[in-house]
Amino acid sequence: MAVEVKPVASRGELNAFIKLPWRLYRGEPNWVPPLLMDVRKRLDRKRNPFFEHAEAEYFLAWRDGRPVGRVSAHIDRNFNEFQKNTWGLWGWFECEDDPEAARALLYAAAGWLRERGRDRMVGPMDFTTNDEIGLLIAGHERPPVILCQWHHPYYQRLLEHDLGMGKAMDVYMWSLHITGREKVHPAIWQAADQLEAEHGIVCRPFRKKDLHAEVARFVNLYNTVLERNWGFVPLTEEEVYHYAKDLKPILDENWAMFAERKYTGEIVGGALTLLDYNQVLAKLNGRLLPFGWMRALRERRRIDAVRVIVLGVMPDYRHTGVAARLYQMHFDAAERTPQKGGEMGWTLEVNEAMNRALEGMGAEITRRYRVYERAL
Repeated sequence: MAVEVKPVASRGELNAFIKLPWRLYRGEPNWVPPLLMDVRKRLDRKRNPFFEHAEAEYFLAWRDGRPVGRVSAHIDRNFNEFQKNTWGLWGWFECEDDPEAARALLYAAAGWLRERGRDRMVGPMDFTTNDEIGLLIAGHERPPVILCQWHHPYYQRLLEHDLGMGKAMDVYMWSLHITGREKVHPAIWQAADQLEAEHGIVCRPFRKKDLHAEVARFVNLYNTVLERNWGFVPLTEEEVYHYAKDLKPILDENWAMFAERKYTGEIVGGALTLLDYNQVLAKLNGRLLPFGWMRALRERRRIDAVRVIVLGVMPDYRHTGVAARLYQMHFDAAERTPQKGGEMGWTLEVNEAMNRALEGMGAEITRRYRVYERAL
């Protein structure tokens, strides 16, 4: 039977789009099912603030009456304006080992973007570099940590060999070791210990009870620290509070922290580290109801790893020891909690300074994701 690709046009087709991975990854122990309610909310044009500055189309590939693949095509006006380009983006890609279906999906996405004046398609991004990005090309032997994805190894062949997609950028995830202080170079501890005395900077935990104000502080730090990254687009205030609402139930004050000037309260650095809730999601099969929430509460106590989402320092303070102190605070947190390690990232392959710093701390690359591009 021939493959037919159609835009998602009904609630039933949207359900098929959302649930396709459950069939494609059935029996795969390293795939972690996301919460269905979260996926629905992210794809909802009325509920996700991304769509206040973006538009998207969702496509399904059908063969013999059943869905065999999916993809999105989307245009982010904020991204284009900030990066001064006319790129189109694509994401949410899943497919059977079927070159014909994969080709039809990407051609449909390309056509949709081309019709809207885009000159290049870049992805996968679900929906921007502030979300899950890239195709997993190394590290398939490991289960993914929170906000990371696991993909079938054959996806790389589909995109590179069968479709001829070119590499735009690779990003790395790194191992995080936060036990064994004696293994860390003494200069890091010295810089951390001298931070307050020499520079008047102190570090403190994120105040969950003051979430609104703390989120405002974090977004300014986040957008400033990452503004020169390849593919970056600043988060809007609406997006930040949307994410914060989702993260509040899983945010642990042991693992989120700010560095600020002692007398003015000016934020000069910070870290957002999350418990690896993928260890919980792996047991829920996408549902909290009716009894998933009970299992989630039970499994939460067994989480033994974290993921450092962001650890950043304002440009004028990058040689003061702020990063060293934030790193030291992760060791402090590990002594108070069951979490003794995890992963950091992602980082761009071209970020030599950060990648060398991570190597200097004994970190190793745990997985690689690839972002592809094609001229339109």
